[in-house]
Amino acid sequence: MGLREIKLKEEYRSDRNDIVAEFFFPCLGQCIEYDRCVDLLSIQTLATIVMAFENFSGGKAKLRMVTGHRFKTTDLNLFTRLFSEKYTKKFDGKLIKDVKIQKLQNIVNNGQIELKIAIPNSEKVVDSFSERIGIFRDDEDQTVAFTGTSKESFSTQTRDFESVDVFTSWNDQSRVERKVKDFEELWENKTKHVDVYDFMEAEENNLLKYSSEWVMHD
Repeated sequence: MGLREIKLKEEYRSDRNDIVAEFFFPCLGQCIEYDRCVDLLSIQTLATIVMAFENFSGGKAKLRMVTGHRFKTTDLNLFTRLFSEKYTKKFDGKLIKDVKIQKLQNIVNNGQIELKIAIPNSEKVVDSFSERIGIFRDDEDQTVAFTGTSKESFSTQTRDFESVDVFTSWNDQSRVERKVKDFEELWENKTKHVDVYDFMEAEENNLLKYSSEWVMHD
């Protein structure tokens, strides 16, 4: 089974659909690569995606993520530890949180997660990076692209009211190709009005903003 065998709708909306159960989980279960743009990223969000990979795709999928440059302080400290070669001590505490983060560390070390930061560099962009697109690929070279949601909020207690527009390579090839091209250009730092950095490069050059007060919904 691949992405094409999933009975996908063109749109999912919170008043009509369970977006997580009907869209995200089925696509995560069939993908081998997942590209994602979000405005804000937390450790909990990243851990949630990784758990979904483990549960639905055998833990073999790869994730490339581009996010804005704002972080909650506690999350930024953990991200720095996860992606820095300077930190080698394992998260071997007895807390569930430590176990989840250690799984994240193992997957990062395996090269399955890459994280980049997009920072506006133009007066035409007055705030921060907030593009919201995602792209799933399967081992049959089929692709599903989507727009319209800023996060994977799999908890029923923290979901927003939202809608997702879906495009498939077998029904809307030109639009899928456009989304793929947009992401690849962003990933390669070829997009106007933003500069894109590897996470550690941005962190080491003090390009990230952080606060203990920013609310990061997961």
